[in-house]
Amino acid sequence: MWAPEDVRAASAFVAERARLVRIDHERLDAFVLPAVPRAEPVPVEFALTVNAINFGSGWHPYLSKMARKSGNVTISTHLRERFQSEGPFTAEELVRLTADDCAAVLHQHIHPPVDELMGLFAQSLNDLGRFLLERFGGSFQAFVDSAGGSAVELVRFLQEMPLYRDASTYRGREIPFLKRAQITASDIGTFDDLGALTIFADNLIPHVLWVDGVLNLEPSLAAAIEAQELLQPGGHAEVELRASAVRVGELLARRLGVAAREVDAALWNAGQDDRYKAVPRPRIRTCFY
Repeated sequence: MWAPEDVRAASAFVAERARLVRIDHERLDAFVLPAVPRAEPVPVEFALTVNAINFGSGWHPYLSKMARKSGNVTISTHLRERFQSEGPFTAEELVRLTADDCAAVLHQHIHPPVDELMGLFAQSLNDLGRFLLERFGGSFQAFVDSAGGSAVELVRFLQEMPLYRDASTYRGREIPFLKRAQITASDIGTFDDLGALTIFADNLIPHVLWVDGVLNLEPSLAAAIEAQELLQPGGHAEVELRASAVRVGELLARRLGVAAREVDAALWNAGQDDRYKAVPRPRIRTCFY
């Protein structure tokens, strides 16, 4: 199983060799990080459940969204509403969820290609339920406690579920990112080693850095993104975008003396601004983000 340190090393490897995505170090040196929002710990049941379905950016343009809200915010808001009205899902309930159930909870209509995403959501939630039942008697808290206060250990454990094994191959080397595993640990927020986490590489953080000129894209890649062409999951463009974002996150964290997870929070929140929404962002259909 991979750890955040593997993500850090692999992303540096990619960033040094990237051809489609390059870091502009002069712009990076002058970059001012937006305000870092204060992170409050998220209840264990919600953190594990919402991050089991914290993916689908390539399908988000087809979701039924709340007014002026992103796909991610829409999904998390509707899930939170379900928790508030009926309480958390039990592990037994997670195992039984279907694509239709997910669509109902998340206020979505089953039609292509959203039906595919709802099926993946059901698969991931089913996996989580079985994992909790088989290993921890169905207890969310027992699972978290088994990590012994370590975010790194929780990240390792989550990879026992297939949809958390977030890695690609680039120039003959495996490149892990572990976005959802790491953000789960960060959201729970009670671990002693949260500073060991990297940023949570998805499509939005590279987009923010591109719009702000910290990342330079090869013209054909920029044109493909602007034309809203789907990028290949695990392809060189996707891997270079994510790895370059991780590398920038590490360099910023080091310069500013903050944790990488704080850099991620600042950039992700900035990405909700209309200035970034006005520019098409990279779209990839993947279960990893």
